[in-house]
Amino acid sequence: MKKLLIVFGLLCSVVACKTEDKKTELKEVEKEVVNYTSIGAEITADAAKSTADMAEAYKAMTIGDTITTKMIGKVDEVCQSKGCWMKVNLEDGNQIMVKFKDYGFFVPKDIAGQEVVLNGKAFINEVPVDEQRHYAEDAGKSADEIAVITEPKKTFSFEADGVLLKGE
Repeated sequence: MKKLLIVFGLLCSVVACKTEDKKTELKEVEKEVVNYTSIGAEITADAAKSTADMAEAYKAMTIGDTITTKMIGKVDEVCQSKGCWMKVNLEDGNQIMVKFKDYGFFVPKDIAGQEVVLNGKAFINEVPVDEQRHYAEDAGKSADEIAVITEPKKTFSFEADGVLLKGE
């Protein structure tokens, strides 16, 4: 019995010494802090839809449909005249034509390739020939490229009331 108590005591000592190994390490998860420059209405990047989600939303819409949303995407083109519109790339090969509510603000002309968060209204629009030619001219297209625009075009459009421009 005495031997059993000694063995039990040693076993408890060994187990008690092992508890340090069983402690779980708390790992700090570093959140990536993204700095944005706010243009227009103050917005946050929270709950912004991806370009893939927006591509699906646009596919379900018809001319005249509108949804209020927030999205994140990459700028393809910007108006080189004033920065009064931009085109954002969708993952499915389409682009979204973004204008700014009531021409209340403009974006820098050198942000092509940068990430932005847009807040506002997404809709399907039919753009007349003269308006398409105007945008092509603003984008710096050649006279030959502008001349081939001869039919109205169904476009994915977005009226932004606020934009966040991702800092470098």
